[in-house]
Amino acid sequence: MLAQMQYRLSPQAEVALRDYIERRRALPHFANARSIRNALDRARLRQASRLFGRSTGLVSRLDLTTIEGADIRASRVFTDPATESTP
Repeated sequence: MLAQMQYRLSPQAEVALRDYIERRRALPHFANARSIRNALDRARLRQASRLFGRSTGLVSRLDLTTIEGADIRASRVFTDPATESTP
């Protein structure tokens, strides 16, 4: 999906996405590809906000096409106690 959108995951984002999927699958209403697509769309929005909020105006092509771990870990799956899965 990301390659089709011309994005890539940083190594930290790959780990975060695996963790996200594991946690998300344990929650109700997990819809496989749809849930992942929605998560990636939200990560792309967070990435854009992160880049827009930089103090420097310079953004490289790599910056524009790379989703970082923080973009994924900002999901409420990681922060909302109501969404935590039980081991």
